[in-house]
Amino acid sequence: MRIDVNTAVGSYPYRDVGPWDATQLLAEMVHAGVSEAWVSHLTAVFWRDPAAGNPHLFDLARSTSQLRPVPAVHPGLPGWEQHLDAALANGAPCVRCDPTWYGMAPAGEEMASLTRACGTRGLPLQLAVRFEDGRQRHPLDTAPELPPWAVRSLIRSHPAVRLLVTGADREFIEQVHFGSTPAEASRLLWDISWIWGAPEDHLELLLQTIGSVRFAFGSALPLRLAENAVAKLDLLELSAAERNDINRDNAARFAARRD
Repeated sequence: MRIDVNTAVGSYPYRDVGPWDATQLLAEMVHAGVSEAWVSHLTAVFWRDPAAGNPHLFDLARSTSQLRPVPAVHPGLPGWEQHLDAALANGAPCVRCDPTWYGMAPAGEEMASLTRACGTRGLPLQLAVRFEDGRQRHPLDTAPELPPWAVRSLIRSHPAVRLLVTGADREFIEQVHFGSTPAEASRLLWDISWIWGAPEDHLELLLQTIGSVRFAFGSALPLRLAENAVAKLDLLELSAAERNDINRDNAARFAARRD
């Protein structure tokens, strides 16, 4: 049993990922031993209104219980609060916002308003640090990566907001975690998609210093290989409890509604 908190369907404007739809995603889930995937609309990140892709995600989730929608919210556009309510109505484990790709200040008032609204509703918010390695990005792909200080600012903007941060490496996670209070750090969940495994062993170090309860399995499909995340865990000597934390339990607890 494994929950993948970082997957997507759709195309990508800066390189060809093939006809990546629910059929391909479900097939990869079988190979990776994933029983549930949290799914974003990759193409919609680059649309003027990223929430336009949300109905497709809701349709996918209604068609198979293995897929859970992660709808996008743009707090700089009118009516964004309605997308939060739609997410709750459709059983979304969280919503996502990618402020630097939307051309927004990553910790400005619009983002602070969104985090407060998510905290009030008991709805977690997903943020991506990056989609691709900076060394392979297209020259037209100029959106800045999400900075660590923005995550620290957002987690402090409401005492109940929970943030799922994907695509963070060891240095990013350490800056945020050790720069936050224990209460703030307890409301952060990190996916493992961009944390180096063997031979650098960054993931092993983070599990020793921060603990397994702060991490969740994330593959970043279709931009990365699911086998990458699987291998990182297979190469570690983890207790059954630690492995279960990362594979499913942390994500399940994180997504549980809190009023």
